[in-house]
Amino acid sequence: MNTPQNPTTKPTTRQNSAVTVIGLGPMGQAMTRTLLAAGHPVTVWNRTAARAAGVVTDGATLAATPGEAVEASGLVLLSLTDYPAMYEVLGGATGSLAGRTLVNLSSDTPDRTREAAAWAAGHGAAFLTGGVMVPAPMVGTEAAHVYYSGRGEAMDSHRAALALLGTPRYLGEDPGLAQLMYQAQLTVFLTTLSALMHATAMLGTAGMKAGEALPELLSFTDAIGAILRAGEEHPGAALDAGEHPGELSTVTMMGATADHIVETSTSLGLDLALPLAVRAHYRRAIEDGHGGDNWTRVIDGIRRPRRADPASADRVLPAAGR
Repeated sequence: MNTPQNPTTKPTTRQNSAVTVIGLGPMGQAMTRTLLAAGHPVTVWNRTAARAAGVVTDGATLAATPGEAVEASGLVLLSLTDYPAMYEVLGGATGSLAGRTLVNLSSDTPDRTREAAAWAAGHGAAFLTGGVMVPAPMVGTEAAHVYYSGRGEAMDSHRAALALLGTPRYLGEDPGLAQLMYQAQLTVFLTTLSALMHATAMLGTAGMKAGEALPELLSFTDAIGAILRAGEEHPGAALDAGEHPGELSTVTMMGATADHIVETSTSLGLDLALPLAVRAHYRRAIEDGHGGDNWTRVIDGIRRPRRADPASADRVLPAAGR
């Protein structure tokens, strides 16, 4: 086994720093191959050992136990289903954690992430939270970036190795912050995916194939960022100032559109979960007296949710301009 490094005092180098990867799903395998290609000795462990065959052929070393995997390197990357899986895997290896840096790239809640950081510290390990913002095939490419938060010394020590996976974007000492950013990004991503499928289903009722519909929808998706930036030179600045100028698009106007989407989806016999959720945001803002404000005013209701009023569930809002 390699002599463990102190991850907070000895900087890593791309040429010879040992790295351990625990969890060999598509993401774990991609990270392993990226590190191997850059010259790192990589030790791996996976609950199903057969899944390691490909990366072992590529040069990785398969550890017999999680403890052996941890002891092989000063930097330990975790690519697991969630944070409880970390405790299941490392629960019997806590005596080997001291002096290592654990980088957990798994998805979970910010609170569980903070609890994990405290758990790791209790066993003498530094802890970084990571959120990989690309799918496995893009790991290690110029398009890849990864959010991190946690101990700054650990980030500095291992930045060179971590940069191989994607451009590191360090957010600060709070170990929950990178997880929060990851979940925020995925909120946009997953909602967009559902919206694309809803829109494709809408067009499909008129006989349009997905192969024809999706290119049109994706071109609009690509343009949304430019549309929002055109409306505000510094996106988010007005929100931070508590300002919601309605010169370009008001809550009432957008709410009318949300009504029409619900009505159209109803007439087409489609599931209404997504359009009803969107419409609810605009109804709340209008009911709170903000119909003339910019659509960004819906953030108030998101920040301060209240129990839905059944009596208003089917009430149609006035269309824009009425």
